[in-house]
Amino acid sequence: MPVFQQGQINTTALIVPDVYVQIISPQVSLLNGVPTNILGVVGTAQWGPVNSPTTVSNYADFQRLFGNMQPRKYDAGSQVAAAVLQGANNFRVVRVTDGTDTAANVVIQTTGLTLTASHTGTLGNFIKATLSAGAQANTVRVVVSVPGLSPEVFDNIGSGLTGNALWLAIANAINNGIGGLQGPSEYVVATAGVATAVPTLTTYTLAGGLDGVTTITSAVLVGADTTNRTGMYALRNTGTSIALLADADDSAQWTLQAAYGLSEGTYMIGTGPSGDTITNALSVKSTAGIDSYAFRLMFGDWALFQDTINGIQRLISPQGFIAGMLANLSPEQSALNKPMFGIIGTQKTLKNQTYSSAELQQLQQAGIDVITNPIPYGSVFGSRLGHNTSSNAVINGDNYTRLTNYLAYTFNAGMGKSIGKLQSKDEQRRAASTLGAFLEAMKGQGMIDDYSVQINDANNPPNRVALGYMQADVQVRYLSVIEKFLINLEGGQSVTVNRVQTTNV
Repeated sequence: MPVFQQGQINTTALIVPDVYVQIISPQVSLLNGVPTNILGVVGTAQWGPVNSPTTVSNYADFQRLFGNMQPRKYDAGSQVAAAVLQGANNFRVVRVTDGTDTAANVVIQTTGLTLTASHTGTLGNFIKATLSAGAQANTVRVVVSVPGLSPEVFDNIGSGLTGNALWLAIANAINNGIGGLQGPSEYVVATAGVATAVPTLTTYTLAGGLDGVTTITSAVLVGADTTNRTGMYALRNTGTSIALLADADDSAQWTLQAAYGLSEGTYMIGTGPSGDTITNALSVKSTAGIDSYAFRLMFGDWALFQDTINGIQRLISPQGFIAGMLANLSPEQSALNKPMFGIIGTQKTLKNQTYSSAELQQLQQAGIDVITNPIPYGSVFGSRLGHNTSSNAVINGDNYTRLTNYLAYTFNAGMGKSIGKLQSKDEQRRAASTLGAFLEAMKGQGMIDDYSVQINDANNPPNRVALGYMQADVQVRYLSVIEKFLINLEGGQSVTVNRVQTTNV
């Protein structure tokens, strides 16, 4: 009485009398959407891996992995902090340098032990290693500490050891950990020398670490799409649905960002230079070659926020606020008219100025968005237009970019199960049912208005099927975003009021 998975036996060639059980997978596979809350941030930092996308959930995570935000242009931490204030909680951070970054180090007792920071950057200059007597007799304890992070304690090293053997034991403990008490150091790498002298029990501080930020430009943040990808291109295949290059205000790099966004299904958030004028912004935008739903350009009216780490108020580009808001919204939503948090003011509002209708119209027509206060919602800061840079009125909303990418990449991730199967009517129905079930769920959740899925003889003629093609024609009507609310008011003592139904049901 054999049991088989469906397709493992030829059911038209059974010989031996028996019970044959075929296990059949559910006929309709269910799709689960790809994440839409992953925010990629590319910028500088004072610590951490370089050109390696690293998962961060909140600012404390960023601080542990990359150090504190720095009051300088192109700083990744500042943008992460702004995004966290909007509710973003799923980041892929890429640290970039200009190649001059170095790791801090210290040489203990000339030839005893060299400690080198595990990453380049100035945070390494705050690392301390304290040598003291261990808890057990005739042993050494080493405590490696970094401000704001948990210290690493390597205790009871080298019981009974003397001379160079003790130095080797110290290095081994730091690099490999001590049993289940302390794992390998995340802060330093130790190299034992040839010393035989007894270790001096004192505190040593690493020095010489550099961040590598002297010549950072927007081009460095964009990086290179080579075998060892750098900058923006290090985010490939990470599933980032939204991304920003911190403070990258060079218009010459915008087309590269737009092209990347199209290739990866990523909504790129760009910015104009700090203190920009509308006249200049319109001119630069018109010559930059940007007309893409994959790129959202923020006007260079930068935002003032409270840097609690460095104890100052300072200006940063609006990218983090917008990107954080979008990452915290469902993909069918727009950032238009949603209150933002953590903005003390913008360069415009700090001068007690507001945008006129004519100025907003200029920005809208050019495909440039801006953070203002007030917004139609009220006297709060928020995205005033909710548009990308496309000149096509039916695809220039935040919702088009994000929902289209969500659908496309969900289908791409989930429909590969059909490859390698026989194109029967049943398989066509199963594929259509899988797509339909997913879209019906979206409709039920109020994410789309309507849809249709077609996989049949009409769009799969025999000559195409014979070549191995199976085609699904999927149409999805999105729910539109209300941008203009026109209220016709007729008031006066002579008005005749006719009571009518106010909404369609």
